[in-house]
Amino acid sequence: MNANEELITKFYTAFQNKDFKTMQECYADNAVFNDEAFVNLNASQVRAMWQMLILRGKDLVLTFENVKADDKEGSAEWTAIYTFSATKRKVTNHIRARFVFENGKISKHTDTFDFHRWAGQALGVAGALLGWTGFLKKKVQKTAMASLENFMKKNN
Repeated sequence: MNANEELITKFYTAFQNKDFKTMQECYADNAVFNDEAFVNLNASQVRAMWQMLILRGKDLVLTFENVKADDKEGSAEWTAIYTFSATKRKVTNHIRARFVFENGKISKHTDTFDFHRWAGQALGVAGALLGWTGFLKKKVQKTAMASLENFMKKNN
């Protein structure tokens, strides 16, 4: 296992252990994060996002596999099983992660998943019916960002 594969493994092992501080240490100070809900987060925001998700995700169970990396880029697949706090609905989300590394840290992290499938699980009938629309995705992104901003204000 090379150093960047070790970094990815460290990150997801910390995630499994709900150790957001170790996860935060894995990111470079110029890091950028994107997924279906959170767009263009900077390093401070992504560090806060993981803290928020771990503190709120009391029943989170995480598995990861297929960790691969070279000296510049890497990838992994992970699955999160949790209760979506806004609706109290159970979600099983399968995610593909891509990483770019600089100086032994994550400088770019992009997670992709089937938003329509996630929306159906997390939001029920409305999510299943509207999960394919840009309207719902933008609404989820706006709500997620507002939640993160509120979390950061309370925890800084």
